[in-house]
Amino acid sequence: MAENEGAWLTQEAYDRLQAELDHLSGPYRQEIVERISAARDEGDLKENGGYHAAREEQGKNEGRIAQLKHLLDNAQVSDQPVADDGIVEPGMVVEAEIGGKAISFLLGSREVADSLVGDSELQVFSEKSPMGAAINGHTVGDELSYEAPNGKQIPVKIISAKPFTG
Repeated sequence: MAENEGAWLTQEAYDRLQAELDHLSGPYRQEIVERISAARDEGDLKENGGYHAAREEQGKNEGRIAQLKHLLDNAQVSDQPVADDGIVEPGMVVEAEIGGKAISFLLGSREVADSLVGDSELQVFSEKSPMGAAINGHTVGDELSYEAPNGKQIPVKIISAKPFTG
């Protein structure tokens, strides 16, 4: 998957995020507007905690709406994320030895973690994280290192990469 393409989402994840967007931009947005209006009617806005809390909630809601719109507008929707060719890409379950410790994880967006992984023990790492960005595009058997946020170089050996199947 090219770097400028959107996040890979299953249809289920796309539908769940679209439903969240519909709620936030419809009924919930209106509810916040009504709370702001009611608080404004109480008088002095300088010391009106309800007004300031509602305005803060409005800002958070509008930020989430923008985030969801961008994600959904640019999403790559399919049930089969990628080819089973051993190349590490978003949508792959990767087994790797990282810093001497063997781990298995799904490489992909945190937005899809709930619908993909559910109650599973499988961890999810973003392809935009330092480790995710370092391994993205590499193949099984590759050995490389990446710079962790603390500045340390962490060695990585890719053991396997298989498409996530649920």
